[in-house]
Amino acid sequence: MRYHIAVIPGDGIGPEVIDETIKVLTRISEKFSREFIFSKVSAGGAAIDKYGDPLPKGTLDACKASEAVLLGAVGGWKWDSLPGDKRPERALLGLRSGLELFCNLRPAKLYEALKDACPLRSEAADAGMDIMVVRELTGGMYFGDRGRKQTEMGEAAWDTEMYSYEEVRRIAVRAFDIAKTRQKRLVNVDKANVLESSRLWRAVVLDVAKSYPDIELSHMYVDNAAMQLIRDPKQFDVLLTTNMFGDILSDEASQITGSIGMLPSASLGKDGLGMYEPIHGSAPDIAGKDIANPIATILSAAMMLEYSFGLKEEAKAVEDAVIKALNDGYRTGDIYSDGMKKVGTREMGRIITENI
Repeated sequence: MRYHIAVIPGDGIGPEVIDETIKVLTRISEKFSREFIFSKVSAGGAAIDKYGDPLPKGTLDACKASEAVLLGAVGGWKWDSLPGDKRPERALLGLRSGLELFCNLRPAKLYEALKDACPLRSEAADAGMDIMVVRELTGGMYFGDRGRKQTEMGEAAWDTEMYSYEEVRRIAVRAFDIAKTRQKRLVNVDKANVLESSRLWRAVVLDVAKSYPDIELSHMYVDNAAMQLIRDPKQFDVLLTTNMFGDILSDEASQITGSIGMLPSASLGKDGLGMYEPIHGSAPDIAGKDIANPIATILSAAMMLEYSFGLKEEAKAVEDAVIKALNDGYRTGDIYSDGMKKVGTREMGRIITENI
């Protein structure tokens, strides 16, 4: 079996964590007799430097021609002075809209071996955590009308939050379907006490829920959800929310797991094509120092194996290899604690690869 993967190393630590992830996938191909064909392309700051464009047409075309996209990270201080529409981060929005990736899955799992790295009180950490954040990805404020104008109070700016019935319906269906495979509990997160867009959002979710009588549905305002994630993360199974709220809550959930360097993500469309990336940024301050944690990117590849290719056994082999490395006491600096074995990016990648 051949699987075509467009690879975007990106900026900062992106190329380092992608290198280790490709080693893991190469090991999977050898063990399970699969053939992965990697096509490296540029996006983000690297593409700006090379082509003057954060998302060249050739990159988007290559991604569309592939069965999955594996992304490292984009952005960095070097490009901070560029106009908003020319910054590296525009590549992410362009890829999501160009590939029609409306559903973002961000699992947040606290592994037993990392309980000591969890910043919550011991009883909350001991209870564990396994949350799937289902975030709408191509609508809302990040894609809405925006602008600036002069007013009597000086320069003003606006960003518009808008959702259509269909945009909400399709992401809600994905969330309910995922809940069916887990604990059958779904929490819808919105701000329906204030925002008209959230009132429509909740109404659509309630409509969709009629087709899923076996799923326990509840609702939380986003501020309460942020508090409850800290107070008792174990109460959550599947979280469904908007683009902006999902961005914030999934980053909060990542820290509870011990480090943002642990969390993968999958961005999915309607035709099976997916883009897989760690949720951490490009971390230019540690780039090239062999200290970045590659686990989030490696676990993103595991999600790719499962969601885009249907290779569940191979995906489990990758996650099992990560768990074994953690259980054996290996830690990169972001998850290190006394008594553990501190390793760098390349060494952690080697250990996980050998565990497969």
